[in-house]
Amino acid sequence: MGAYHENLISVDEAGTLDGLFACRVRRTPDREAYRFYDKDAKAWRSLSWAGIAADVARWQTALRAQNVPRGGRVAIQLRNCPEWVMFDQAALSLGLVTVPLYTDDRPDNIAYILKEADVNVLVVQDAGRWRRLAEVVGDDGPLRCVLLLDDSDSARALAVQDERIRIVADWLPGQRCELERRMGADPKALASIVYTSGTTGRPKGVMLSHHNMMSVAHGGVTMLDCYQEDVFLSFLPLSHTLERTVGYYLPIMTGSCVAYARSVAQLGADLLEVRPSVLVAVPRIFERVYGRIADQMDAKGGLAKTLFDLSVSVGWRRFLYRQGRAAWSPGVMLWPLLDRLVASKVTAKLGGNIRAAISGGAALSPEIARVFIGLGVPIVQGYGLTETAPIVSANPLEDNVPSSVGLPIRGVQVRIGDNDELLVKGPGVMLGYWNNHAATAQVIDHDGWLHTGDQARIGEGGHIYITGRIKDILVLSNGEKIPPGDMESAIALDPLVEQVMVVGEGRPYLTALLVLDGEHWAAFAQQQGLDPLDAANLADPKVHAAVQRRVKAALKDFPGYAKIRQLHLSLEPWTVDEGLLTPTLKVKRSRVLERYAPAVEALYAGGPAG
Repeated sequence: MGAYHENLISVDEAGTLDGLFACRVRRTPDREAYRFYDKDAKAWRSLSWAGIAADVARWQTALRAQNVPRGGRVAIQLRNCPEWVMFDQAALSLGLVTVPLYTDDRPDNIAYILKEADVNVLVVQDAGRWRRLAEVVGDDGPLRCVLLLDDSDSARALAVQDERIRIVADWLPGQRCELERRMGADPKALASIVYTSGTTGRPKGVMLSHHNMMSVAHGGVTMLDCYQEDVFLSFLPLSHTLERTVGYYLPIMTGSCVAYARSVAQLGADLLEVRPSVLVAVPRIFERVYGRIADQMDAKGGLAKTLFDLSVSVGWRRFLYRQGRAAWSPGVMLWPLLDRLVASKVTAKLGGNIRAAISGGAALSPEIARVFIGLGVPIVQGYGLTETAPIVSANPLEDNVPSSVGLPIRGVQVRIGDNDELLVKGPGVMLGYWNNHAATAQVIDHDGWLHTGDQARIGEGGHIYITGRIKDILVLSNGEKIPPGDMESAIALDPLVEQVMVVGEGRPYLTALLVLDGEHWAAFAQQQGLDPLDAANLADPKVHAAVQRRVKAALKDFPGYAKIRQLHLSLEPWTVDEGLLTPTLKVKRSRVLERYAPAVEALYAGGPAG
């Protein structure tokens, strides 16, 4: 704890987010700040705080020359990398407002954001992305400078054709520059406009101040101790506010190192090479790892599966005992043996050094939490919204109730309002929606309470439990109200199921649209004696009956209302490009229903199947 107190930068000392960075550089200039993979050298490279500060100074000098007025908007469309930090810090230090963009978002969506936020400068990963974007952005808007990190021949050819384009390598000054710190900057001033995913219509720009994000980062540290010896592995997009606050600003506050993963596809190798102590992820990452483990255990069967199940069971019992929520059991004495035989082999694949794995962005399945925690991976679930910068609550390691989303972080108040809605008040609550006073007034009431739209209850000890989402409640034609989210999460645990959406609004019973995993479908179809390459076999009664049994098994612990009567099966994944998913991979329910309208009608045409 001594190192924690000595190196932590307070909110008051930092003042602003760029002030936070300047404090860190001054405090520990020679410690490792960032680690990234150099593709040319085929090796990991490091930057010290002083080293990245020198680069930020060059970006600051070049950006100042663009003469963007104070408060002007500049946008970032980069993969996670040191340049993301360099551009962001340079912009913030000049009093500019950063607008993070997802690298895989649809061009028309990004074009809308650039116009709506009146963005002057945009930094883009490569020529290909700008080429696709340029087709819809046009050349008559506020965007007057496009910075390409790519310095390939194709990028340079684009720069010849379009006077707005600058190649970053050429745009940055060659000489050394001094980092200039702003004095007397307002912590309550607008720092960033973060556009929400937009599951229901156009995205809205959430206005976050320096104080919003910094106070939440500090609140996170008080809930989960972090140290300068910690290494974070960053792979959630920095355009996601969870990664930005917890995986970028928080490590600056604590002096921790951040290593940038190469890609989600290479995450397994990166975990082994980086050996992080802190991991920030969405449930989908844990679901994928769980799916691979489940496949391996099913394939091995016999003694291996028995030992695995026993390890999870004993490890979970040990966890509950150590949390003070269960009595000691003699079976716990088996843990050292089971850890050596089973659990340590799983944790080794995560690098063998995980001190805390933070799950947020969506609900984490209790079953997945039980498996990982039982195997010794300390997963803590949290909760928040972009509108709260983003953390509202988190589970401390010493008081971890995985079925809850934890306790409110320091400075945050919560209460239950009408219709069991969770209301939040605290220093992280946004300034409002950009150019949208009506939408702001709908979510922040006269007393300053932000209406989350999530239904919740507050349990023993103050832990918050999310029970549903007001807008996502399905109301059947008989008036019965059903929250589909938990059902979908349970069904998606089956490795055969890649994506799922439960349908039933205004209907007499529930049905579901399922996208099957291509690899698992091949083996599954052959088990039914069918050709997996023949798409018509998706409609085979044997297939439907077998999938229906798996869905029923997945929902066995749910109340009686959770009965799926009919299924529509597909092998075509829902994608961001098609507009069926948000950039954070949330399903756009209305768009999926629109796409599958004839299929949905067919599900109800013949009546329930069982």
